[in-house]
Amino acid sequence: MITASTDLYCVLGNPVSHSQSPLVHNISFRGNHINAVYLAFEPSDIGMAVRSIRTLNIKGASITIPFKETIMAHLDEIDSQAREIGAVNTVVNQNGRLLGFNTDSKAAIDPLLSHGIKGRTICIVGAGGAARALAHGISNQGGKLVVTNRSPQKGAALAKEFKGRFLPMDQMDTIKADVVINTTSLGMYPDHLEALPFPTQNLRAGMVVMDVVYTPVNTRFLTIAQEKGCITIDGLSMFVAQAAAQFELWTGQKPDITPMRNAVLKNQIRLPKGIH
Repeated sequence: MITASTDLYCVLGNPVSHSQSPLVHNISFRGNHINAVYLAFEPSDIGMAVRSIRTLNIKGASITIPFKETIMAHLDEIDSQAREIGAVNTVVNQNGRLLGFNTDSKAAIDPLLSHGIKGRTICIVGAGGAARALAHGISNQGGKLVVTNRSPQKGAALAKEFKGRFLPMDQMDTIKADVVINTTSLGMYPDHLEALPFPTQNLRAGMVVMDVVYTPVNTRFLTIAQEKGCITIDGLSMFVAQAAAQFELWTGQKPDITPMRNAVLKNQIRLPKGIH
């Protein structure tokens, strides 16, 4: 029951209607008997949104597209790893002082470790906050990073920062990668379900294909990759892992990830007929 003493948490993104963060965090608050509620907000100005966190005493926030980088200028302190990555996906309100963290990198890299990173050519599609988290982890693990992005300037800057190479999107069909990772919104419900982030003719059996999109879990890109014999990694594992790490930063308690994952799967949208 929401009362005057209920703590408020939120996700800030634009768009944010697809987000399952309210679902998993509210389940975790209930499961851990914490008097708190988590809501989704879609601001157009991240600076004003941060001022609202201070004004309303919002205890913590998840940060998603397109604010993971731009929010950094509005925070009081940024964790050293988040600063290295250059992106923040978690804000902790510590008695009015706003601290920034990144829980994306470990959550994204862990599923890749068993398939090997060192010495392997790994292509990241995109150059936003999730791409930065992955590029940081891949570089630290000794992977050969390739970045492709619709904005050449931003993509080239990311590749240079993490000692990789950049290829413009019109040259994607020349990329020979061991691992391909989509960090863009292509394939996401509701506006981009049919979109493909990478030339599917370049996918081959045995490749690892990862998609950070988790709505739907089985994106069109992953479905085609599975049909071609690729090893696929969906975005749900990363999403749940980073959310659990956020919850621990906010509350000091480790949540049970099983109900978090099951709730998203139960609430999962299905691809409309005709989308393959």
